[in-house]
Amino acid sequence: MQPEIVASVEALSRLVKRLGREPLLACDLEADSLHHYQERVCLIQISTPAESTLIDPLAFSDLSPLAPIMADPAIRKVFHGADYDIRSLYRDFGIEVHNLFDTMVACQLLGERETGLAAVLKKRFGVELDKRYQKADWSKRPLAEGMIEYAVKDTSLLIELYRQLEKELREKGRLSWLEEESELLSRVRPGFRDGEPLFLRFKGAARMEPRTLAVLEELLHFRDEKARLRDVPPFKILGSDTLRELVEKQPRKAGDLSGITGLSPKLIERYGRGILDAVARGVALSPDQLPQYPRLQRPKRDRQQEERLKRLKQWRETRAGELGIDAGILANNTLLEALSEAAPASEDGLKAVPIMKQWQRQLFGAELTELMKRT
Repeated sequence: MQPEIVASVEALSRLVKRLGREPLLACDLEADSLHHYQERVCLIQISTPAESTLIDPLAFSDLSPLAPIMADPAIRKVFHGADYDIRSLYRDFGIEVHNLFDTMVACQLLGERETGLAAVLKKRFGVELDKRYQKADWSKRPLAEGMIEYAVKDTSLLIELYRQLEKELREKGRLSWLEEESELLSRVRPGFRDGEPLFLRFKGAARMEPRTLAVLEELLHFRDEKARLRDVPPFKILGSDTLRELVEKQPRKAGDLSGITGLSPKLIERYGRGILDAVARGVALSPDQLPQYPRLQRPKRDRQQEERLKRLKQWRETRAGELGIDAGILANNTLLEALSEAAPASEDGLKAVPIMKQWQRQLFGAELTELMKRT
């Protein structure tokens, strides 16, 4: 049966009333980040055990009627890989999600090897998602029949997946782990603020020297301006590999642009002058104006701290193997480093390591503090 596509205030009001009576909702969204400069949520999918509905955000100037449903702690919201969705809903509509259950995190805590939604649905239900629509332009209207079918599949099986995963987590005594992880995940927000250097978002910038960072920043601003004017994502102007080669070679004249990865003659004709001007601005910046990549100053570890960290990593590998989960899910490096530096002597002392989660303290507190006491 064709799902309802909610595109009017009246239809949204009726949907909200129905959803308010449900204890469990499966949710997902589609955006247009691969097609436009300013990313937007273009579709919201919500399934109950009885029906699947698509909400068209592009038809509304205000989606606030949906906010109380998503924030209601009495209604469980099931997402798969919720991080991006939580950030996007807050960014575009100010919507917060409470009582979250992230099925991807659940799969990680159960030790599943593949945790992407397509792989999970294929393994558990024999359902295959049509990958053609993963990169579709969801801002186009009307939505194609295949896109509608794809969008519904994303949530229609999430409720049954949730039931399976909750049962398995409960049997393994890991449901509380998932609930804490999901609660923390529900608090994530868009990470970059206006005015921050663009190079902070560029992979590999942390390893660059100040002069190289200056050239990169100028090129990123040039790329961003062109992307905004053409209403396309910045990577469609200049790709990351092209930028890396430009900041490495720092071309000074038109002939220097030939042979650079991703720069076709057509792109050189269109953007060559702007690229050379951006490079020249970065090169000309005075030494006192050069940017510095922000770095946290960590105290140097002494020999005992290094030994504790080594023991902690060995402990993590052993325990992760016993539990059948990835070592990084059990405890990431940042936590192990904090423990090696704080060296808490008691389980109460573990509370002084704020990044340690409650489930980690409860499950491993005694053995970790015992590990710290060894010399």
